[in-house]
Amino acid sequence: MTPKRVLIVDDSPTIRHLIRNQLAQDGRLVVVGEASDPFDAREKIKTLEPDVLTLDVEMPRMNGLEFLEKLMRLRPMPVVMVSTETHKGSTAALEALSLGAVECIGKPGADQLTEAFQNLPDLLVAAAGARLRLPGPRPSVRPIHDFNWNGKYVLIGSSTGGVDALETLLSGYPANCPPTLITQHMPESFLASFARRLASRMQPRIVLASEGAPLLPGTVHLAPGGEFHLAITPGEPPRCHLLASEKRNGHRPSVEVLFASAEPIASRVVAVMLTGMGRDGAEAMLGLRRAGAHCLAQDEATCVVFGMPRAALESGAAEVAVPIGKMARSILTLCARAESAPSVLSGGVG
Repeated sequence: MTPKRVLIVDDSPTIRHLIRNQLAQDGRLVVVGEASDPFDAREKIKTLEPDVLTLDVEMPRMNGLEFLEKLMRLRPMPVVMVSTETHKGSTAALEALSLGAVECIGKPGADQLTEAFQNLPDLLVAAAGARLRLPGPRPSVRPIHDFNWNGKYVLIGSSTGGVDALETLLSGYPANCPPTLITQHMPESFLASFARRLASRMQPRIVLASEGAPLLPGTVHLAPGGEFHLAITPGEPPRCHLLASEKRNGHRPSVEVLFASAEPIASRVVAVMLTGMGRDGAEAMLGLRRAGAHCLAQDEATCVVFGMPRAALESGAAEVAVPIGKMARSILTLCARAESAPSVLSGGVG
């Protein structure tokens, strides 16, 4: 395979050096240049024709968000943003993803330099082949208002491209949605900002999951990340469990942990795999399906990266592929009482 051409855009020589050193160890990538600000980057994009950029958020002369907006409008290309994990940086990271960046990663602190950017090569390779979401409105999804819950719980796993996918899906949820747990691969501070963003835009109550929180209709629990995986403790009702343990499949929070924890109540579960790179969650989803859960995966045409859904579909873990614009309706159909599903949620799964 021809190496993917990378342009590093960051005003910090130290960060540029760290990224270059990390990428130099991977034969799938070649760094074709560095730029210290967006004006420098603009010229180097023209002359070097990179396949993918790393782009800092905080830069002199023009910040990364302004440059990203212009780039996606005038010359769309895959971009991985690098942002500080402060409150301001986390908010900027989510804005970058909404503008079309494929992914946003945290800029390491002084105590994290030894492991800085260790996952960046895989991410850049995936980003170079990602399906870009060009500027414009996302698919229009109207919430269902006369939904009657049948007692099923919804578990959702997502990674690269998941911010936009989750916003699309949740925009179709009514205020009395089925109890839902989400594991999104993202740094802890980014997840806190994402929960606030969703809470301000969606009809259901959306919160960071907390230990022992009951799973009740109308609430969506987002894995808080950090030192914890999100899991389920069976009971009546089941409850959130924050599990302090090592990374699973390279991630914390991990979709595998969430899905595996729900196997004792699989017959009352709808599991959903959204866009993302890798295979996190596919094995546990297969266990859920074998134990009686309904399992859905986002279709290739609407994924930014079709890795996790592909793994779920090819292994037989997911029973059907669903476009993201129809995912909310498909979930609600499976979670609706029998008397309301045919009339209120016509179309079913698919």
